Amino acid sequence: MQLAPNRMDYLPMIDRPVIRWPHNARVAFWVAPNIEHYEYLPPLDGLKNPWPRTPLPDVQQYSAHEYGNRVGFWRLLEVMDRYRIRGSTTLNVGVLEHFPDIAEAMLKRNWAFVNHGFYNTRYITGFSEEQEREFFGRCRDTFRRLTGRELKGQSGPAASNTERTPDVVAEAGFVYQTDWKIDDHPLPIKVRSGRLVCIPYTSELNDAPLVRHHYEADYYARICKAQFDQLYREGEENGRLMCIAFHPYAMGRPHRVKYLAEVLDYIMSHDRVWHATTDEIAEHYLAHYYDAAVAHAARINRA
Repeated sequence: MQLAPNRMDYLPMIDRPVIRWPHNARVAFWVAPNIEHYEYLPPLDGLKNPWPRTPLPDVQQYSAHEYGNRVGFWRLLEVMDRYRIRGSTTLNVGVLEHFPDIAEAMLKRNWAFVNHGFYNTRYITGFSEEQEREFFGRCRDTFRRLTGRELKGQSGPAASNTERTPDVVAEAGFVYQTDWKIDDHPLPIKVRSGRLVCIPYTSELNDAPLVRHHYEADYYARICKAQFDQLYREGEENGRLMCIAFHPYAMGRPHRVKYLAEVLDYIMSHDRVWHATTDEIAEHYLAHYYDAAVAHAARINRA
């Protein structure tokens, strides 16, 4: 029986190469606005229903999520602009076609884009390898056609993956994957060919699961600041990575948005914080630390 995925070597934080971020920063800080599109009548795959209330349509949930693209995105964008934050958005590529104003705003600000499938109501869990390969190729082609840019990062739509996803995304040309919420460092992901980096996303500092479990945005602000404080202390010895994640339909509500401003104001008031995009973090890690981490793991495994 396979007890764990054979994708990343176990290397405790106390025994691994030290990471130094640009400008001697203690913390590499990336901000993940989830810019998504949920379909009114999504096709059902027989494995997971995207809406909790059946039969479809689930007008309540659809309209609650759609609020984010109509109103919440613009409210959050104002806060991010105030603190000069470039997003590393987990993006449903369908947003680019359905909401061109949002696409224009993100491109104008030179955000990084992490592929999140076409819609957050369609999953890849039941795909064959050929279907998965076609899917990722189509995501990349569509994004390139609509933006003139290349996708470097991958995040499964609604966190859906297959056992082979890292292999397929590496072969498709992606550089990093954010689905593995496994560490406070970037890490090499073992794949059949090429190189792939884990840039860990977050579930804890994420507004959507907190709101679903009846925690409010003041609590979100409190735990974001507490997590930053701990990582900032630890980062003096060995650089740390921190992500905060939010959704326009949740954090973009009028009563919550001030708490995102509170978090950004607090973190960005510190020196030795490298506010970076996931693209920049992955490129820095590949250039300076990937090979050292692989070599260190090989030595440990031979011992």
